[in-house]
Amino acid sequence: MRVLVAEDERVLADTVAEGLRRLAMAVDVVYDGDGALERLAVNRYDVAVLDRDMPGHTGDEVCRWIAGSGTGTKVLLLTAAAGIRDRVEGLGLGADDYLTKPFAFAELVARLQALSRRSGPALPPVLEQDGVVLDVARHTASRDGEVLSLSPKEFAVLHVLLRAGGRVVSAEDLLEQAWDENTDPFTNTVRMTVMTLRRKLGDPPVIHTVPRAGYRLGS
Repeated sequence: MRVLVAEDERVLADTVAEGLRRLAMAVDVVYDGDGALERLAVNRYDVAVLDRDMPGHTGDEVCRWIAGSGTGTKVLLLTAAAGIRDRVEGLGLGADDYLTKPFAFAELVARLQALSRRSGPALPPVLEQDGVVLDVARHTASRDGEVLSLSPKEFAVLHVLLRAGGRVVSAEDLLEQAWDENTDPFTNTVRMTVMTLRRKLGDPPVIHTVPRAGYRLGS
């Protein structure tokens, strides 16, 4: 899952981003509405978390832009305004969900996961193929019943490959979906992560390299 966090409270924004990255999400952070619009214009996000009261373009304005963009990005509005009228107004702007401050991090994660499932074809909460089982909600992975100890990026790459259902996923698509904008696209980070993931999955190999195309998971 790739997430944009737009929040002018820098400590809150950075804390949320760090927590989401530990759960294998790719997270970009901006601190105002102008920065949010710039990122949204060049990157594809599954979910945008928007503070309603940001400097520059407000979260409401960014939400309207997303709703009219046709990108499919889901919107979660964050705000200190907890009244019914405020929530109705926010959802009327085109937001998909609404969370009031202060909030529990676990609830934010659950809402993001729910929104991500709605951003594309419905997927089961547990993905399984060729003996590889990935439980996104519990953040666990196993092969043939043996629990795997995966880094956040390894977990994210495995998630993308399982979601592809045996189709080839290019290195560019893996980079887009599992890493944030601070990753240098010319590094070999994708290749190295796939290599360590292959080793942890064991034999027989289930991740295959398709020359000049990318990677495919399957027997």
